[in-house]
Amino acid sequence: MMTHWHTLNREPSLPALYVRAATRRKITGTTLPPTGLHCWVEVDHKRLAAYRKVCGFADNGLLPPTYPHILAFALQMQLLTAKEFPFPLLGLIHLSNRIRVLRPLGGVSRVRVSVQVQNLQPHAKGATFDLVTSLNDQLGPLWEAQSQMLCRGVTLDGDPIEDVLAPSLEMIEVSRWQAPADIGRQYAKVSGDYNPIHLSAFSARMFGFPAAIAHGLWNKARTLAALADHLPTANIEIAVQFRKPVRLPSEVTLLASVAGSSGDFQLVGAGDLEHMVGHWRPVA
Repeated sequence: MMTHWHTLNREPSLPALYVRAATRRKITGTTLPPTGLHCWVEVDHKRLAAYRKVCGFADNGLLPPTYPHILAFALQMQLLTAKEFPFPLLGLIHLSNRIRVLRPLGGVSRVRVSVQVQNLQPHAKGATFDLVTSLNDQLGPLWEAQSQMLCRGVTLDGDPIEDVLAPSLEMIEVSRWQAPADIGRQYAKVSGDYNPIHLSAFSARMFGFPAAIAHGLWNKARTLAALADHLPTANIEIAVQFRKPVRLPSEVTLLASVAGSSGDFQLVGAGDLEHMVGHWRPVA
């Protein structure tokens, strides 16, 4: 399927997009639109500093490997709330995330962000699709990511195929931290992601969760901040699958293999409850 690209002159307005998301609650089809969006985005260094603080990243002169998601968030919202997109944004479940840092993220001030959706597949609980994001600078490709999203209640022909990440290397505890009750609100302020399931127990219960849960991308970012000494800064692919949500507040423990060009990691809670599993590898 060929993607039809549209270039925006500026970032979309998030408040207007949230209004659009709140008023769209029905599934309207089973075909992804062949539309992609481009937009040049400036790095706001004040916002970047706040993001580093919330996620635990040191200021080493590089963009954190997860920060491009923040630069792309408004464009992603625009795509996922468009009239042609068949699934309601509220209620989508983030199953997995894979990022590739192609070149060192240093000295980055202005990038072209591109977003599209593809790879619609049947799932045991509905249907999945990939939200694909990439960043380019004046020199070319810089960073790219795929987020696999689940929409419940969609019926597609075919057999579900599940790709399960399974750590194969020996791991030891490398860090542990508290996920405080307000981390969802803290992360929302720096990311723009005000999904109600993350903000309070009251708003989470409206969507079937007994308590607020941490953003999956905060879990990944906080993990990569703790693994900064383990990972290369470029030519790296970091993949995670989100298993059980991190209920707020709670304590989590990070297990990881030794530093190197490849490795495995796992985020667990009380009783060895597995919240997230992942690995890093050189870009193929």
